[in-house]
Amino acid sequence: MNDQNQYRFQRQAPQDGSRFTGPSPLWARLHIDVPLLVALLLTAVIGLIELYSATGRNWSLLLKQVASFGMGIAVLLFMAQIPPRIYQAFSPWLFGAVMVLLVMVALFGTVAMGARRWLTIPGVTRFQPSEFMKLAMPMMMAWYLAGRPLPPTLKVVALSLILILAPALLIARQPDLGTAILVSASGFFVLFLAGLPWWLMLLGLGSAVAIAPFAWHALHDYQKQRILTLFDPEADPLGTGWNIIQSKTAIGSGGLLGKGWLKGSQAHLEFLPEGHTDFVIAAYSEEFGLMGILVLLALYSFILTRCLYIATTATDSYSRLLAGSIALSFFVYVFVNAGMVSGIVPVVGVPLPFISYGGTAIITLMTGFGMLMSIHTHKKQL
Repeated sequence: MNDQNQYRFQRQAPQDGSRFTGPSPLWARLHIDVPLLVALLLTAVIGLIELYSATGRNWSLLLKQVASFGMGIAVLLFMAQIPPRIYQAFSPWLFGAVMVLLVMVALFGTVAMGARRWLTIPGVTRFQPSEFMKLAMPMMMAWYLAGRPLPPTLKVVALSLILILAPALLIARQPDLGTAILVSASGFFVLFLAGLPWWLMLLGLGSAVAIAPFAWHALHDYQKQRILTLFDPEADPLGTGWNIIQSKTAIGSGGLLGKGWLKGSQAHLEFLPEGHTDFVIAAYSEEFGLMGILVLLALYSFILTRCLYIATTATDSYSRLLAGSIALSFFVYVFVNAGMVSGIVPVVGVPLPFISYGGTAIITLMTGFGMLMSIHTHKKQL
């Protein structure tokens, strides 16, 4: 090696004795977790394919969904650039701001479709603050518990339950039971991952069973009817039981391989209500059958596994708790939607991730996945 080349090598080589690896690839510089992003994009493609069929080849809705995915990916990339320590510092402020918005909804929110869930900015837009709480809740709980000894003491658990129940009750009062369940679950998952004792969880479950008869009277009539329909949908086959009966019919008629894309009769003949939103998995099952469902579940399982891997390899308590809660909350999305469509849980209006039509859910989910990528790619810098 001549003197000039030796000088160039010494100038470019690391000075800490580590091995020289060259410039970082683009995906690393953008803080992207490639396996997770690929799985998300594949799921989105399946969603767009099924949406085109379930909406009767409606190009307008399809293009809106494509635009939502584009915005969601942009949000994901933006959130991935922000180090977790910034999220941690911002968490209580975000939670407090969203709580104020929920109180504003309760006082003078916009009423639509029989529910008071929105705030309206005159001449600009109308938005649903409860969607923000799906991320503000796990961020707040992770911030609160990460700064205290773990497993949490009874006092910390009690205060944590107050933090969870306060927004959940405000959301349930709107009424929006589906979002209230998702928000409560995201907060409880943080508490569970922080080391909540099993005996305390069993005590809480027993308490929930004990107060269930009293909680029943606090439900709205339509919520009570949904629970009753769960146990006996055939009691009112042309009314409240119609959705579940037609959904089961669509799922069963798909068989092993399905009827084929664009050939699902239940959705196209409008027997299946909300075939492109809450009940989209029934329309998908009719067209692609059991094999199609297994492919979709495999993608969901990979996404969940990858998210849990990110959580277990995080380098600080806040990141581990937040990543774990986001991962398990994603599981709740899938389980509740598939469960209500197949008739094992009441209908609560939870969309199927990246398959159901709706831009708000896509952007909320992508925001969470962007935070996960930030946790995974910034961990060496913490």
